[in-house]
Amino acid sequence: MERRVLGRTGRQVGVVGLGCWQLGSGWGTLDEDTALEILDTAAQAGVTFFDTADAYGDGRSEQLIGRYLASVPGHQITVATKMGRRADPHVASAFTLDAFRAWTDRSRANLGVDRLDLVQLHCPPTSVLLAEETYDALDTLVAEGRIAAYGASVETVEEALAVIARPNVASVQIICNVFRRKPLERVLPAAAAAGVAIIVRVPLASGLLSGRYDETTTFAADDHRTFNRHGEAFDVGETFSGVPFEVGVAAAREVAAFTPAGATTAQLALRWLIDQPGVSTVIPGARTPEQARANAAAEQLAPLDEATLAALAAIYDERIRPHVHDRW
Repeated sequence: MERRVLGRTGRQVGVVGLGCWQLGSGWGTLDEDTALEILDTAAQAGVTFFDTADAYGDGRSEQLIGRYLASVPGHQITVATKMGRRADPHVASAFTLDAFRAWTDRSRANLGVDRLDLVQLHCPPTSVLLAEETYDALDTLVAEGRIAAYGASVETVEEALAVIARPNVASVQIICNVFRRKPLERVLPAAAAAGVAIIVRVPLASGLLSGRYDETTTFAADDHRTFNRHGEAFDVGETFSGVPFEVGVAAAREVAAFTPAGATTAQLALRWLIDQPGVSTVIPGARTPEQARANAAAEQLAPLDEATLAALAAIYDERIRPHVHDRW
């Protein structure tokens, strides 16, 4: 698999990584054997970047990744985790150096490592991302050897730009896909100029861009695509990229018409992201080993031609833009 430098970490990672939210919670129930098989299948397919968080299953995702990595000594996998969503209440005053130490110590134990490869603030209140004290505390964690590098997972373009401007930030994680294009305008160019990695989450718009759903599709009660459709649990942009489900299903049908022969619509959507200048890695999730293998194979598709790119842009402008572009 093609590898790219992960910003200021200096690490090389595959352009397709693995998002590991589903190993913990939020996407229906996933048993441990399947979770471990997904990790192994992804690694065998060339994936060298796992993205997780301490809040995914209250540590379950990290623990499963730790178990897997312990079974493959000498692995070349970079693990990024996140911290902050476990703060209760989730307010700016909770983001202190002592809290950072406690959160990262727990993640180190869960993953079975002395030093975390990359820690990202997990969509904290905006004021946390703007505060000088936040970055002083993160620099302290680096100096203490708890973490090798740090970044932030953000909700909005303006948050991303504020984080990119900080001198020691290694990465920014943001939602971007065929149905969420605003980061292409300013965030990706700014990150590239600063040498900051862009980690793209929700690359398939919570599965909409797989083209497999229709207006009658339902999801489990413990799946965020059921319980967060209107932002009941967290930012609604994390579910279907903020696109109303019926609107997204109809637009995804139009996207599917441009799927190359022998490929899937999900692979088309991932290839579109890989082609975007400034993208370091994309992190689709996978609930089966087969999905993990297919996602990794998206890197093998040829870059999309100009006609396809224009058609996808037109679908966005006509169907999706009014719902999302000015919101995040």
